[in-house]
Amino acid sequence: MNFSETNEFSKDFKRLSKKYRSLPDDLLEFKKIVSEIPLGSGKHFNVITKTEQATVIKARLFCQYLRGSSLRIIYALHATSTKIEFIQLYLKNEQENEDRDRIKEYLKNHNSSPL
Repeated sequence: MNFSETNEFSKDFKRLSKKYRSLPDDLLEFKKIVSEIPLGSGKHFNVITKTEQATVIKARLFCQYLRGSSLRIIYALHATSTKIEFIQLYLKNEQENEDRDRIKEYLKNHNSSPL
């Protein structure tokens, strides 16, 4: 599985990893999980939208520093190219829901039309 991230995700990650030092290791662990099960399993993974090119998924990201799963990660699974691109990372107590505009912009830039 190939991983990449949007510029916005990089900014989110940089900002949060200053506060939560275990975040780089937590993301590595998350990558291992989604490499095995790209769509995730259980109640901690939720498909937000699906297009011909990509499936956008919201998942809980366990953070050792927080001792809980209050971080949310949004990523796009590109099934044809076995690629996962991270779109957003946020704290549940800072932001109630994902940034829908960011997701729409991401899909628009990747020529994805909703099914």
